[in-house]
Amino acid sequence: MTENAWRPSATIGALQQRARSLASIRTFFAERQVLEVETPLLCHSTATDLHLQSMQVERPFPGAPVYLQTSPEFAMKRLLAAGSGAIYQLCKTFRQDEQGQRHNPEFTMLEWYRPDWSVEQLMAEVEALLRYCLPEDSPALPSAAFARITYRQLFLRELGFDPMRIADETLALNASELLQVELSDMSRDDWLNLLMADCIEPRLQSAVFVTEFPASQASLSRIEKDAEGDPVAHRFELFCQGMEIANGYQELTDAAEQQHRFAADNRQRQLQNRPEIPVDTHLLAALEHGMPDCAGVALGVDRLIMLAQQANSIADVLSFTSDHA
Repeated sequence: MTENAWRPSATIGALQQRARSLASIRTFFAERQVLEVETPLLCHSTATDLHLQSMQVERPFPGAPVYLQTSPEFAMKRLLAAGSGAIYQLCKTFRQDEQGQRHNPEFTMLEWYRPDWSVEQLMAEVEALLRYCLPEDSPALPSAAFARITYRQLFLRELGFDPMRIADETLALNASELLQVELSDMSRDDWLNLLMADCIEPRLQSAVFVTEFPASQASLSRIEKDAEGDPVAHRFELFCQGMEIANGYQELTDAAEQQHRFAADNRQRQLQNRPEIPVDTHLLAALEHGMPDCAGVALGVDRLIMLAQQANSIADVLSFTSDHA
């Protein structure tokens, strides 16, 4: 251990700015009469998504292991089904093996849900939040409204091919060339995700909403037909300064479809020799009871604060990173 390893990674001035940003977020939602809630971080189940690796924790008493949550989504949806109305939460969330310039295994998430709203309305509110919390001269904020572009349009503009209709073999060949890697046994979505992260995201500097993702990337969002007649996920992601800031959905409310997606995720986990995740029966029961139509979004608070402070690393806005906790 070095002599100064005990010191915080961020300066005290940066932490004071962080506190002001958190206060601004709470004021924003208080003015809009959105209820702040708290839900458990240790739960009997967690996200089944193959791209999210949860941290498992042994119970301090006999019973099955529990999980630190990658998102408060499941519990917040149970509150929506119970009649909470519009809600938001600021909380710590946890993801295994995520550490780097923009990642920390423990990070702060802002998540909120708007019953009877569309993703189009929610995108407008996400933009309003960023304009409320970021300095007016922030390089992430365009003078005009945030741009919106579909996933298909983005790939056509940046890489010159249609990600919805390109053949798997052609996609793999194109991706291998663009990424300068040897062909490997990866899925279609693996290739698309790599191309998005390595080739496209760094070019998205001014704030832009990307919409209509492939249906295979729906996660917990609804699937609808786009203008070309192809099934797409009714969701969006917001990018600023070359990084993802927020991820929003027109939320899935069908219990049977949700159970089907949980099962499909676990089948893929079996095929990839990954641990299966216990199905969240509480969420399924809440959906069966009836969750209102709504739009919801998760926003990375540490990254928002990075934008506010024009910081280059997440360590510059955290008191202590996980490797020094």
